Amino acid sequence: MEYRLVYQGGEGEITEKKSRFIATVLPVSNEDEAVAFVESMKKKYWDATHNCSAYVIGEHYEVQRCSDDGEPSGTAGKPMLDVLLGENLHDTAVVVTRYFGGTLLGTGGLVRAYSAAVKEGLLSSTIITRKRGVKLNLETDYTGLGKIQYIFGERNIAILDTEYTDRVALEALVPDELLDKIKEEVTEATAGRANITERGPCFYAEINGKTRVLE
Repeated sequence: MEYRLVYQGGEGEITEKKSRFIATVLPVSNEDEAVAFVESMKKKYWDATHNCSAYVIGEHYEVQRCSDDGEPSGTAGKPMLDVLLGENLHDTAVVVTRYFGGTLLGTGGLVRAYSAAVKEGLLSSTIITRKRGVKLNLETDYTGLGKIQYIFGERNIAILDTEYTDRVALEALVPDELLDKIKEEVTEATAGRANITERGPCFYAEINGKTRVLE
């Protein structure tokens, strides 16, 4: 199952009728982390008019919380939460800090401003799609290497490491759904001369154009 989440948090800011809205985004793995993050933002921006928050946690969004922090009910926290859900994000928290600029924005204006601030914060964050995969160790002779590289290239399989001795040892990352097919194709292409060992399941993602295993 694919899983969208924030890999690296960020900060974004918008101004609406002289009110400043500062969005701070952070990846969180549980509700305790989310609560601690919200509290830390309230301390950091202790002099702000409002520190509104929203967070979603869990594979199936088991935890969803939001706070208007003194803004009119439903004008801040809920729109912020809706942005996170609309982006299909998991395990993500956001706090939008408002410094009042002297002009009332009205209900619709507040909803738009808090939503826009969260989107701005997400733009400055690194968002990834986490996927399930399996690490494979392969050992082959040099004749089989080209065939394996061709199969991996055709299917966009990431080679994490290569070691050259009298034979070639490869470490590859294979998506869950391709595992059986890759093993079958490699075995067939090398006439069974390649040794294939499953090292176990892992999570991975494309980050800045590179495939990385997530700890």
